[in-house]
Amino acid sequence: MKPLTLTTERLVLRPFEPSDAAAVHAACQEPDIPRWTSVPSPYGVQDAEQFVGTIAPEGWRDDTSYNFAVVTKADGSLVGAMGLVRLDHLRTPERQAELGFWTAKEQRGRGYTVEAARAVLNWAFRDLGVERMEWLAEAGNDGSWAVARRLGFHREGTLRAKLLYGGTRRDVWIGSLLPSDLGDAEPGPSGLPDATPYLPYPG
Repeated sequence: MKPLTLTTERLVLRPFEPSDAAAVHAACQEPDIPRWTSVPSPYGVQDAEQFVGTIAPEGWRDDTSYNFAVVTKADGSLVGAMGLVRLDHLRTPERQAELGFWTAKEQRGRGYTVEAARAVLNWAFRDLGVERMEWLAEAGNDGSWAVARRLGFHREGTLRAKLLYGGTRRDVWIGSLLPSDLGDAEPGPSGLPDATPYLPYPG
């Protein structure tokens, strides 16, 4: 897929560029990002250069993942990273993806992550054809869940011993969002019809 750019009231979501490496590296020195996400720890300059120069563009090229640099319209400063990973690359009819994100410490508390995620979710459901979006986070990551809850995700449960971190297996929270769920939590885009009929369990 050809990389694309999305815009919101305050933000631009664009493909990562090699020039973003320094800002990505600086943001990922904040301990909470490697603690709660899958970025390498410690996070070196080469890790940032590989992400912006190889991993992110290859995901777009291979149609497997879509990583956006979230920057402010006002001055172009990096807010964070927002991305989708396709869960259905080899099983196209399933049309599922996982939403992931991190936010630079100095940009938190302004609603930027929710604003950016809404744009990505609308693009995914309307244009990419995703029919089920998943969110996963290590159990106890209340910050990530706060964002997911505001977006309308339904937390479905806990996956035991799903995550290996620091030589220890840890539990993971999982949630989902359907096109028809959009707008359930806070004012935002109204729900979309589910492309494939959904038959929930009546129990």
